[in-house]
Amino acid sequence: MSHAFWVMATGSLVAASCGFIGCFLLLRRMTMLGDAISHAVLPGIVVAFLVSNSLEGMTMLIGATIVGLLTSFLIQTLHTGGVQSDAAIGITFTSLFAIGVVLVSMYASDIHLDVQHVLYGEIAYVPWEVATLAGIEMPRAVWMMGGVFVLSLLVVGLLYKEIKLSSFDPQMAAAIGIPVLLIHYILMALVSMNTVAAFESVGAILVVAMIVVPGATAYLYTDRLHLMLGCSIVLGVLSAVGGYNLAAYFDVSISGAMVTVSGALFFLSFLFSPRYGVASRYFTQRALRKEHQKES
Repeated sequence: MSHAFWVMATGSLVAASCGFIGCFLLLRRMTMLGDAISHAVLPGIVVAFLVSNSLEGMTMLIGATIVGLLTSFLIQTLHTGGVQSDAAIGITFTSLFAIGVVLVSMYASDIHLDVQHVLYGEIAYVPWEVATLAGIEMPRAVWMMGGVFVLSLLVVGLLYKEIKLSSFDPQMAAAIGIPVLLIHYILMALVSMNTVAAFESVGAILVVAMIVVPGATAYLYTDRLHLMLGCSIVLGVLSAVGGYNLAAYFDVSISGAMVTVSGALFFLSFLFSPRYGVASRYFTQRALRKEHQKES
């Protein structure tokens, strides 16, 4: 397989997996919590490296997941204690992210784990670091991101009804015995895993866009959750493939170009989507006015 194929494959997995799990954050009005976790997991990654002296994927996933759950717990505790929700998110993620930056500067500045790599990533280098599993050799990022994506699909598939009901009506879900808090932390664990798996490719800042934008775009096309999830995956793949070709043409950042295409798809959908697009609503209202005028 060519270098370009693996870059596009990695970008597609990142955008599809992050966008898929981001749909649930969007429905729960918790997209900023995804932002918080994507930044706050940094100290977990650094501590995992210091403990294991390895950048191996599973170690990073464990460290990030623990800190991601801690972030969610701290935010919820502060909010329950009387702090406004947005303030609780801001206080928690900026504090943890700052701790992570300090730890990187102190203990990990001379290795592959550096602040710029964590913030921006470099997807162009992904095909050069390969791993072999079951006799199949592929880039390590593809194995890691693909595994997290499959895990996300399996967990959501097994708990689909519970996650769906707790997302739309948590009070009703709790009344019929669904463990709403447990479902919440399962989703936060998946967000943490997706974030750290995507670090190597697109970095902490751009992964936020991957979590939010594909789901937000899909939301403009359908009111059905299963269609929204599928649409977010398709939009993520389109963003990755289109972004790579845009970056190759203009010789710019690949991950940045992927998010740029994702943003462009959102704004085009915002204007022209069949049901919720600005232009569609304008022409629908115009037609209704004309019909009303004829009747009167």
